[in-house]
Amino acid sequence: MAQPELQSQTQYRKVQMEGITVIGEAVRRIAPEAAEFLIEITASAPNAAQALRDNHAKTTQLAQTLAPLGVQATDLQSISLNVYSLYAPLLQGSAYGTIPQIGQGGFPPYSSTPGIQTSLQPDVQFGAYQARNTVRVNVREPGRVGEVVDATTRAGATVLGGFSFKVSDEAHARRAALDAAGKDARAKAEALATSAGRQVGDAIAITEDIIASNGDYATLRATMPFAFGAGAPRVIGELEYYARVSANFRFQ
Repeated sequence: MAQPELQSQTQYRKVQMEGITVIGEAVRRIAPEAAEFLIEITASAPNAAQALRDNHAKTTQLAQTLAPLGVQATDLQSISLNVYSLYAPLLQGSAYGTIPQIGQGGFPPYSSTPGIQTSLQPDVQFGAYQARNTVRVNVREPGRVGEVVDATTRAGATVLGGFSFKVSDEAHARRAALDAAGKDARAKAEALATSAGRQVGDAIAITEDIIASNGDYATLRATMPFAFGAGAPRVIGELEYYARVSANFRFQ
């Protein structure tokens, strides 16, 4: 009964030996066509309506400030707008902001008059409202992103996180990287097969992976060249699409 299983394992090993598995790599570098980053605009006021009006005024003023740098009003996209109430406890029987008195045993003092409690009980006293507007800033000229950030901070906004560079047709860049990695895998397989006196047939299994970065791949490649293989890109600062393809080819 165990013979069919043994025969199946033998055939499996034979199939494994009759093929070749290689790794194909490719990097496509593209100059960024735009950049974006997030900012937060805050405004405080005694009531929510005024806080929202002040926030809107600050946003409008920021748009006017960035216009000479090529950032249009439509390039400022609000992705969240929230209003928060800022309050502090108002203590009865004492001035606002004073420290409450503590009686014996750590308990607040009580009046000697029955039924009347003179301990300092906190009441909610609304003091102000704050409107926070998170805005995505699109920079049409990536080379001026530093100027835009400087102008943004001078206008009173807070920059959230780092920059994100992008291209108009990212799908095309990814396809080009994958296509080049596939061709690299085929070329490697043919070279190895020729050295062994064999010929490569059809691919029977392919897996792929792709990484997009703003120069991180080139930096890692420079510090760890043996971890990524040959052909390290020499240009840093461009958008990079690194594709890695693992392909298994059958011998003819």
